[in-house]
Amino acid sequence: MLLRTTPSGPAVHDAASDRWLDVGRLLGADPVPDLVGLLGDDARRAAIEAALPEASNADEVDPSTAGLPFATRSMRAFMVYPSHLEQSARMLVRRFFPAPQARAVATFERVTGRTFPKLKPNAAFWAAPPMYVGNHAAMLPDGREVWWPSYTRFLDFELELACVLAHPLSDATPEEARAAIGGWLVLNDWSARDVQAQDARTSVFGPVVKSKTFANSIGADVLTADALPDWKAVTGRVLVDGELWCEGSTADAAWDIGDMLAHASKGEYLDAGDVVSTGTMPGCCGLELDRWVRAGQTVRMEIDGIGSLTTPISADATPASVLGRR
Repeated sequence: MLLRTTPSGPAVHDAASDRWLDVGRLLGADPVPDLVGLLGDDARRAAIEAALPEASNADEVDPSTAGLPFATRSMRAFMVYPSHLEQSARMLVRRFFPAPQARAVATFERVTGRTFPKLKPNAAFWAAPPMYVGNHAAMLPDGREVWWPSYTRFLDFELELACVLAHPLSDATPEEARAAIGGWLVLNDWSARDVQAQDARTSVFGPVVKSKTFANSIGADVLTADALPDWKAVTGRVLVDGELWCEGSTADAAWDIGDMLAHASKGEYLDAGDVVSTGTMPGCCGLELDRWVRAGQTVRMEIDGIGSLTTPISADATPASVLGRR
């Protein structure tokens, strides 16, 4: 089941008629739960499915009016693809580290034909799935422009498959954690790469502070968990101004989503509405390509079977001007 949130409330896509239908009118229920509430309510979703064949034109809604699908309670992003980690680290060094360090890495790899050891996932990567906690209050809807942060020259996109929880978790097992997933969506984990490189070298808090916490974007569509039996079989792509820049998949994840969520819930309370990203699909960020977006361009992300996410990059917008229109 594919869901959105319009000004009138949750809407469901009827694949048979290719229409978006108002959930409240289908159910005749007052009040109708929000989208996250529907994700956690098996009985109501079953009632929606049963009502679809009887839907009339009066039940239709305009899908273009959809905004944020739900209010994000928190946001966590993982990095579980070894090839993405290696190539991103390589390009950070090549593009942003001091020249002697970049030459040393390049020379080692050219002479030996092997990956420079420090670029590979370390023991901590294999001990527990690595993650950072993002800024859930700066989540941008589909179609909303992103500002160019004043402190970076290298803004970058990252195509990621994310999930939203429908049930709470605390010290969960991987099986319990998987069962708490309500749905899947497209996420763009915006990054400031020059800042990330500098912080990787000097910050006591690591490379994902100011480089990551200014904004994320999420798609309008949420695919219910039961409709995606294998999250490691997902494919997607990124287009900039209509030009295909990259394609990727979730096939090579080193950790399962149950392990990620179980790790995130250790000693913590996660709840419905928390967003957890599985990390950048390998090859699906400008850093790995060494190709960089500019102000005035539009980034479109697509994940097959789920939906798309379009974000113009504004040269004039500010955090206040964008987030003030939520």
